[in-house]
Parts: sequence; structure tokens; C-alpha cells
Amino acid sequence: MKALIQRVSHAKVEVDSKLISKIDAGLLVLLGVEQGDNQEKLQKLAHKVCHYRMFADKNGKTNLNVQQIGGQLLVVSQFTLVAQTDKGLRPGFSKGASPEMAESLYLDFVSACRALGVQVGEGQFAANMQVSLCNDGPMTFMIEV
Repeated sequence: MKALIQRVSHAKVEVDSKLISKIDAGLLVLLGVEQGDNQEKLQKLAHKVCHYRMFADKNGKTNLNVQQIGGQLLVVSQFTLVAQTDKGLRPGFSKGASPEMAESLYLDFVSACRALGVQVGEGQFAANMQVSLCNDGPMTFMIEV
């Protein structure tokens, strides 16, 4: 399971020109689910994302997490994160979870983050989404469990 997390001043997701979700300051989380991912990995990743220190404290040090700044998450499923890109000129997706498994774990990840006390907006699973964001920093990290 992988999460590409970006510190944002704001972000939104649209489908067919309709606003699905938006957040102000917080994290845009692009989530990739692979075969073999499970609830244990999901819980570890949710905890890490919600507690990862990416925001400045009063001294300008990145010591605060999204909860400590009163921020939000916008979680978007992105199967391309699990693509194999080491060979050839076309990505391979054989390591990706089945759509049914990926959707279930995606929804469980959103629930796990909410259970940790973070407000969470969602993308629309398997939709052609338009994601807009203002990356703050820029600050972007890949987290894998």
C-alpha cells in the first residue's frame, strides 16, 4: 500500500465538471492499493499519514501533523502509483489489487483516518477525476508500508 502525500493550501476533486470534494489546508493523499495489502497495512498507513509531521510550528520547524494544525485530508484512489515502470515504455499493472479489493481498502482507509480524528474528503473510486491543488512548499512524500 502506497500513499503519495502532498501538503496543500487547498485541493479539490471534480467528476464531470461537478465538485465531489474539497479541502482547505491539509494533505492531498493519492492512495495506491496492491495485491497482498490488508487491514494491518492499512491501519499502519493511516496512522502514519495522519501523524506525519509536515507542517511548521511557531519556530518554522516541520514538527506538526495535519491534526495539530486543524487540517483535513483529501483521499483519492490512484492505481497508477502501483505501476511497474522498470521495463519498457508502458507501465504494467499486474501488482495492483483487484478493483473490488482496492475499493474496499480505499474506503476502509478513509474510515481509519476519520477514526483517528481527521476530517476527510474523498474522491470517487474508479472515476475519471480532475484533481486540483496548490502544493504548499512544495512538500511531497511517498509513504509505503
